[in-house]
Amino acid sequence: MAEHDLIGVDIGGTTVKMAFITYTGDIIDKWEIPTDKSDGASNVVADIASSIQSKQQENGYNANDFVAIGVGAPGFMDIQRGFVYEAVNVGWKDYPLGERLREATGYPVFLENDANLAALGEFWKGSGSQTTNMLAVTLGTGVGGGIIANGQLLHGTNGTVAEIGHMTVEMNNPMPCNCGKMGCLETVASATAIAKLAKQAVEEGKTTSLALLMKENGFVTAKDVFDAADQDDKVANEILEYVINTLGVSIANLAIALNPAKIVIGGGVSKAGNRLLTPLRKVFDQHALTRTSDVVEFVIASLGNDAGVLGAAYLAKNAVK
Repeated sequence: MAEHDLIGVDIGGTTVKMAFITYTGDIIDKWEIPTDKSDGASNVVADIASSIQSKQQENGYNANDFVAIGVGAPGFMDIQRGFVYEAVNVGWKDYPLGERLREATGYPVFLENDANLAALGEFWKGSGSQTTNMLAVTLGTGVGGGIIANGQLLHGTNGTVAEIGHMTVEMNNPMPCNCGKMGCLETVASATAIAKLAKQAVEEGKTTSLALLMKENGFVTAKDVFDAADQDDKVANEILEYVINTLGVSIANLAIALNPAKIVIGGGVSKAGNRLLTPLRKVFDQHALTRTSDVVEFVIASLGNDAGVLGAAYLAKNAVK
């Protein structure tokens, strides 16, 4: 092992994903641990440090085989200070994550928003293919995004760039969002939102195969809605038409501002593949400038759960040059 390998950490609400990664972006080893939120962030930091040390010992690595840690966390943060202002999904507020993790591990720590790191991972080793201008859209529990412009990850003035899930997209029948606003893209196009729209349709007594699933399981998922639409379920098709129209217009507006060469769609909803991509591209083309549309390629993210740790490693690699 070379002395400049990297550690990528991706903190989520349920699990913390970690990996040892070479300087050229090959994953040496990867694993995950539960996110222990019982004591704010303190247990999470201690668990990460302990797990890294155990994994190094288990595989016969020395601490000085690695040069730095890149870490992603959900929420709003000051990346220069390594400070998390608020991470709702993990219950953190005003926490100096970078400093605490550096103290616990002895490594330099570089912090970034998790959606930005997923974009960076796809840019480095995934579907982004190091294209100079790229927009990443993550459709999961929420809706996140990341922007690569002129080969650089954008941060904005205070680190809240590409919070596209909180663009206001629904004015007529807005739903409340976790951010405190109404009608955000996250309330329409996330996996959570799609499932909620299906549940609402069932509760309103609409005739749909989703009602049987709801009765059997007590819930429906975004995947259930796509599967029902494949079987020509009218209600499922109506839900997806609404979701994809709203998402397509939103991405078209972003593309008009950013003029990307690639739009990378990731997150759980992206597993629908061309069932999502084909109609989404059609809506996009209807609303984007022709010149904008002519140069952009739509692709599904290819790294899956590895995007965050790879993006974290790439962040650390560039920070310690």
